[in-house]
Amino acid sequence: MNRQKRLAIFDKLSQAIPNPKTELNYSSHFELLIAVILSAQSTDKGVNKATDKLFTIANTPEQIYNLGTDKLKKYIKTIGLYNTKATNIIKTCAMLIKLHNCTIPQTRQQLEALPGVGRKTANVILNTAFGQPTIAVDTHIFRVSNRTKIATGKNVLQVEQQLLKYIPKKYLIPAHHLLILHGRYTCTARKPKCGVCIIYNLCEYQEKTA
Repeated sequence: MNRQKRLAIFDKLSQAIPNPKTELNYSSHFELLIAVILSAQSTDKGVNKATDKLFTIANTPEQIYNLGTDKLKKYIKTIGLYNTKATNIIKTCAMLIKLHNCTIPQTRQQLEALPGVGRKTANVILNTAFGQPTIAVDTHIFRVSNRTKIATGKNVLQVEQQLLKYIPKKYLIPAHHLLILHGRYTCTARKPKCGVCIIYNLCEYQEKTA
């Protein structure tokens, strides 16, 4: 796929999705961090149901830390891997209190030092909270990138590196959510909705011509 076609794809996606943003509910950088930690192997809708209740009771590092692991589990027990996530969140809150004055760090190294925060979560925070040109390659972005041939790779890191290399500069920040939302609602896993896809004529999906 050439540069011109990639630019045309992102032009069309930005027209179709004029306000690309996360579907997680949050009102602070800390709430976003907790929501993203909880979202691993879970749906945004499921996370929102839990955090809508949790954040009315506790939405700062001190408040969640003071809840303790057992009480926190009660709020997030409907979310996959909630036992591990609760433990990690309490540890993360302790580190934020002790090392970062209850603020969310803005570097990858500091973010990935927090329990429960890997490269993908750090990328989400850097992009969504701080407007940095990062791409958190989830299942949707991995699928859309490989299927359309915007960026190909055998693993998420390869796709991330290819996207950062080939995405037109002006779309480096919004590309993360443009690709997620396109994959979530149009370029779906089992039956992509090619008939209503705004980038259909630009896509290099092999099965189109099969």
